[in-house]
Amino acid sequence: MAKKIVILLLVGLTLSGCQNIFQPLVNASEAVNQTVNAEQQKQADRTQAMIKCQELCQNTLSTDGKNFEPGPCLSNAIAPDWVCDVAHSPRQAADDDPANQCESFRAGRMNHFVEVDGNCNLIKAN
Repeated sequence: MAKKIVILLLVGLTLSGCQNIFQPLVNASEAVNQTVNAEQQKQADRTQAMIKCQELCQNTLSTDGKNFEPGPCLSNAIAPDWVCDVAHSPRQAADDDPANQCESFRAGRMNHFVEVDGNCNLIKAN
């Protein structure tokens, strides 16, 4: 009986030791998955920002007939960490004037912007 207990104890210790050997691989795999998921979320947010910005621009044009000169901010939060701004294409000095840029981007609360032209065509998403 004591011999069986010793054997079970040795088997248990051996198996638990194997778990420790594979733990770094499990941790690395989890880290890779987290990085991939974060990158996929960034891309999804960028795509969402571009689509919503163009839709908002088109709705604003059709509803308000708004004049986009010199290029107003359409949304300070069109998607997570994204603003929506109207700019000229080709770019003009007024587009670089902070007064014509989204306040939440200028203040650093948002880090990315979508720019559309006065006809709601995508210029840039950065």
